[in-house]
Amino acid sequence: MDKKKQDIAYFVSFCIEQYKNAKHLTGSEAMRQLDEYKVLDYLSEHYDILHTQSRQWILEDIEEFIRLRKEKSV
Repeated sequence: MDKKKQDIAYFVSFCIEQYKNAKHLTGSEAMRQLDEYKVLDYLSEHYDILHTQSRQWILEDIEEFIRLRKEKSV
């Protein structure tokens, strides 16, 4: 695995763990939500920008991303 792919994998793992803890979810519950709304794809695709942000900013961005996806599907 090249360095950038490894960095992205670590970043996405960090985000999953932070989201899980912030929402008081199990690992599988967090993964189900993040996968359902394609958050993991979003985090990977926008790594260059997102990884420079604070933990709190990233969590708020994830919540906003999910909220927008939910609204779009209604």
